[in-house]
Amino acid sequence: MTTREIHRAGRGPSESVPPAPPAWRALYRHFRPHRRAVALGGLLALIGTATGIAQPLAAKELVERLGREEPFTAILVTLTALVVIGTAIEAVGAYVLERTAESVVLAARRSLIGRLLWLRVPEMERNQPGDLMSRITSDTTLLRAVTTTSIVSAVVGGLGFLATIVMMGLMDPVLLCVTLGVIVVIGASFAAVMPKISRATTRSQEAVGEMSTRLERVFGAFRTVKASGAEAREAAVVDEAAVQAWRHGLTSAKWQSVAGSSVGLAIQVSFLAVLGAGGARVASGAISVATLVAFLLYLFYLIEPVGKLVEAATQYQVGAAAVARIEEAERMATEPQAPGPVPQGSGGDSGPASVAFEDVTFRYREGLPYVHHGVSFEVPSPGTTAFVGPSGAGKTTVFGLIERFHEVSGGRVLVDGRDVRDWPLDRLRASIGYVEQDAPVLAGTLRENLLFAAPEATEQQLREVLAQARLDTVVDRLPQGLDTVVGHRGSQLSGGERQRVAIARALLRRPRLLLLDEATSQLDAVNELALRDLVAEVAREMTVLVVAHRLSTVTLADRIVVMEAGRVRAMGTHAELVAGDPLYGELAATQLLATADRGGSPQEGP
Repeated sequence: MTTREIHRAGRGPSESVPPAPPAWRALYRHFRPHRRAVALGGLLALIGTATGIAQPLAAKELVERLGREEPFTAILVTLTALVVIGTAIEAVGAYVLERTAESVVLAARRSLIGRLLWLRVPEMERNQPGDLMSRITSDTTLLRAVTTTSIVSAVVGGLGFLATIVMMGLMDPVLLCVTLGVIVVIGASFAAVMPKISRATTRSQEAVGEMSTRLERVFGAFRTVKASGAEAREAAVVDEAAVQAWRHGLTSAKWQSVAGSSVGLAIQVSFLAVLGAGGARVASGAISVATLVAFLLYLFYLIEPVGKLVEAATQYQVGAAAVARIEEAERMATEPQAPGPVPQGSGGDSGPASVAFEDVTFRYREGLPYVHHGVSFEVPSPGTTAFVGPSGAGKTTVFGLIERFHEVSGGRVLVDGRDVRDWPLDRLRASIGYVEQDAPVLAGTLRENLLFAAPEATEQQLREVLAQARLDTVVDRLPQGLDTVVGHRGSQLSGGERQRVAIARALLRRPRLLLLDEATSQLDAVNELALRDLVAEVAREMTVLVVAHRLSTVTLADRIVVMEAGRVRAMGTHAELVAGDPLYGELAATQLLATADRGGSPQEGP
């Protein structure tokens, strides 16, 4: 298998997604690592069941001794011991199963988290974050019972049911036939309920996922919601999703109640039938009163194994619905996972990186229009290259293709003359520092955000980058300095401060290639000028690509790539393009007018 084949695994629209396995096989995959602990819990439960089966025999002996006026103390002690020992053993078995169930959930969550964090960017964009979070939290919880308790319930309940039926048959086959006739009739209606439980549970989990999605949307734009006075409207939207989850949950609970009550109904009807038929057989002398008492005790004891079988069947339907959503998430296409951490700035070579596009075409997925139509350009190293053009020209997409967030539909993207698809993905990205358009800041401290891409950076390196990005004065005024919590999505920082944090984070990575996507959009004039100086400084040691709409950011670039409608229209310096390309001249003139209207300096013009 070639390097490219390895690193293209799970990457494109042509990738074939494996079919979903049957529910029982998927559940077995979660159960298998814990089968020994489940077997231990099952063995303890089986011992408890055996003590329960012995209790009616002891009761029969007690009744017979009472009838014969014989001593009964020993048998009474034996009966009591069976009850106490059986209860204690079942309690220990239940604890073992509950502990194992928590381990199953933990393993499933670890597996799912590890999978989802390596999702390909297009896969993530096709799914709602709230729904994916629901699969990790809510759906995995439903695995607790189905992979442990339900399996033991099915085995122990089945064996207990068979053992009880055998004992009842040895006592009186006629009464056994009466009992089974009633159970079969009611069991048929129970079987019809099972698919309804599965459907209702699936819809309930989907509704919970939808509710999580809507909540994530609200919390992600909390200030916008408040500024728009939209709290009531958004609360109503989330409430609607919560009501849908409630309705489907009620439906599932209704059918589970029907399934559970069918057990009690079957036993009660059986009791009446056995009592009538058994009374007649006692009167005819076919069986003794002690036999009838023992048979009735077995009949009531039958509630437990039958209940376990019903519980196992119900939990299987619930678990099957949850595991289907988990399996769907685990079949999503992922990027190849790195075998270990890659030192920052090490992409296999040293020095600034060169970039080239060769007749690149790209669209986000089948059926959508192309974003790039044969894009070609070369960016030598080092230096600064600016990408300009109208909105929708495909400038930001250039960065996404270099980072391999998306794969080209045609042509090649080269870094250091090597197709990015031939690069190990971890080493490719270790060579790149990327400042996104919205400059995301994560919840946590300022230090954690700065070290996010370079956790091994020294304190000295951190201080140097803070000074370069003009963040040192910001740190000095924060109450806890670098250890100040910046809030959800950096809410405690201004827009310009968040951009400077993103820039410092990228520089601390010591990249060979720096991608700046509208990195000055929220900076004031003073900090924008400082950033221009910083870019000019670092461009001597690395290759810098800039997507910019501000003319002041563009004029000092070593080369400018003008894009329009997904194509490269022209390349050159600022002076060359002003003189030779009408679109660039128009963009430059527009920027001049906008600058003049704001009271800007005319020296920034062409």
